[in-house]
Amino acid sequence: MEKEFPWQTSVQYIKGVGPKRAFLLGKLNIFTFEDLLYFVPFRYEDRSEIKKIAQVEAGKTETVVGEVMAVSLTETPRRRMKIVDLAISDASGVLHAKWFNQQYLKGYFKKGDRIMLSGQIKAKTYGGYRLEMESPIYERLDQNEDSLHMDRIVPVYHETKGWTSKQMRTLMRQVLERYVADIPEMLPFHLILKYQFSPLSEAIAQVHFPDKETKLHLLNDGRSRAHRRLIFDELYLLQTGLALRKKGIREKIPGIAFDVDERFQKPLRKLLPFLLTDAQERVLRDINLDMAGAHAMNRLIQGDVGSGKTIVALLSILIAIKNGYQTALMAPTEILAVQHFLSLKGYLESLRKTVVLLTSDMKKKQKEDTIEQIATGHCDLIIGTHSLIQKAVKFKKLGLVVVDEQHKFGVLQRASLVQKGLRPDLLIMTATPIPRTLALTLYGDLNISVIDASPPGRSPILTSLYYGKQRDRAYRQIEKEIQRGRQAFVVCPLVEESEKLDLKAAMEMFGFFKQEIFPDHKIGLLHGKMKREEKESVMAEFKAGEIDLLVATTVVEVGIDIPNATIMAIEHAERFGLSQLHQLRGRVGRGKEQSYCLMIAEYPISKEGKRRLNAMVATTDGFKISEEDLAIRGPGEFFGTRQSGVPTLHIANLIRDADILEAAREDAFLWVQEHKDLKDTESLPIRAFLERKWQGKLEWLSIA
Repeated sequence: MEKEFPWQTSVQYIKGVGPKRAFLLGKLNIFTFEDLLYFVPFRYEDRSEIKKIAQVEAGKTETVVGEVMAVSLTETPRRRMKIVDLAISDASGVLHAKWFNQQYLKGYFKKGDRIMLSGQIKAKTYGGYRLEMESPIYERLDQNEDSLHMDRIVPVYHETKGWTSKQMRTLMRQVLERYVADIPEMLPFHLILKYQFSPLSEAIAQVHFPDKETKLHLLNDGRSRAHRRLIFDELYLLQTGLALRKKGIREKIPGIAFDVDERFQKPLRKLLPFLLTDAQERVLRDINLDMAGAHAMNRLIQGDVGSGKTIVALLSILIAIKNGYQTALMAPTEILAVQHFLSLKGYLESLRKTVVLLTSDMKKKQKEDTIEQIATGHCDLIIGTHSLIQKAVKFKKLGLVVVDEQHKFGVLQRASLVQKGLRPDLLIMTATPIPRTLALTLYGDLNISVIDASPPGRSPILTSLYYGKQRDRAYRQIEKEIQRGRQAFVVCPLVEESEKLDLKAAMEMFGFFKQEIFPDHKIGLLHGKMKREEKESVMAEFKAGEIDLLVATTVVEVGIDIPNATIMAIEHAERFGLSQLHQLRGRVGRGKEQSYCLMIAEYPISKEGKRRLNAMVATTDGFKISEEDLAIRGPGEFFGTRQSGVPTLHIANLIRDADILEAAREDAFLWVQEHKDLKDTESLPIRAFLERKWQGKLEWLSIA
């Protein structure tokens, strides 16, 4: 049955579609039968009660159907606003509809057209009493229109130019009438019984054309019985794929069984000017168990900014080195790579271990010498950017890969580095806390450890919001901190997607501070276009206290660790994302002195922008920030999921459907555990769905 259903047939072969309409559907990412069936409405309207015009009540939202009597376009003399006025009649009365600055509607409506209108009724008394709707939902109906578009709960779909929601309803009904009875089941039968699910065919039919008795609020909230079935399916398939990958990595890929003798880490612990927190010790135990095991480690360390992930990674790196292996540490930016190099070099050289740095802007001879050192094994720790995955870079004996700020990399980049060793262990670090639901989606195939405590003695960073006219107050606070012997960051605003414009803004602000605001203080400048030697020099001066205030672009978002810096000022804070604001704030508060984050914003600010800024003022908890960020941006944008290699979710919402995700994950992992490679008869429908729906994204299926 599964093979017979035309899931992958192009939509152009549906009766009445053809190449031209298939092209339009393609703009909505609908290419196959399956894409069409799972293109669920984004909203539903209750048109089940169509009233006569004479029966409508002012102040209520009503739906009426009538014939166009007249349509006109007028322009108000003062505000120069163009108004389309439509009059319809249904024999019981006349109703007017008005649209503002949508003059194209003048040509859309024709006298004699049969029109459906839905909106709030207003009673107007100027020029005589009349009933009006302002900017109502409208739809032109055929003279013999059936109940598909009215007199029912009506699905509303996303549209594109040349293809309307009404056309989608007509097409969807045609396809469902012809094929819905043949849609094969995918879920194991015991899960359908367990959750009392509708059959898949019924759920698809109901999500497009729900019965009249279905509650409208459940449909619009994505919580109807049909929605919950399709959401479970989507999350179950995703978690099954992740379970397969995790099982494949564990069972099919043997790793290096490192000797994790604690004596290897003691010399480094003696060098540290602090003791590890209980949270760091707990995570280190997780890593040691993984490294000692027979299978390759695949672990993610989550920890808020300043929680001490790097030291935990360094202790793990030392285990690999003591076992005779090299370690590669890949950072997303040159600034962060240089910072890691400067901070780790001292520790490892004290232990007579060799550290090298490999970046794209190194001189040719220097780069060639470094690549040769790596290939011959004359270095223990190799720190770099994307340069580490170049073909020319070959490792003598790579045993551990550490990836910092994972969300800045794609899955393929991570994999490219791992493939340079013989099944090395993989340790991923992120200072962007991830909500549990998203972690289970993005990293469901990894083991996750969380450093959920900051080093003792650190105070929460006090965050304030200033608007443009209050800028002087923010500058006075910076001056006060510098007078106390502290240091400050000022981050320049993001200017579009242009490094040149960002650089120009940084240069202008640097000159402004140096000449007009803080002429008596030493001002530094740091940006991504500087040569490596210049960046190292500026960071070394700042760390030594020779620079009072550092003007920088967002290159300081991660990796800068200056304990004496107590104030972070972010210009045009409304232009930054919530996660980025939190990362920038984390550049201060690394010492024992009270630290401050000053966000300086300018109008106009969007509703989402205000929500981001208010969230920053309200909390310094990275996990709360990430939950709010996910709520604002949605799962599609949060944390770069588009480059993560995880299939896009079309129906499920990771915030709303957290309970379904947890249940689907438990069932999926149990099924994979009991059914090995999904090659038994009962598992074939699941495997077929996985291979078909997320072709190219679930590459780990080849493992099974």
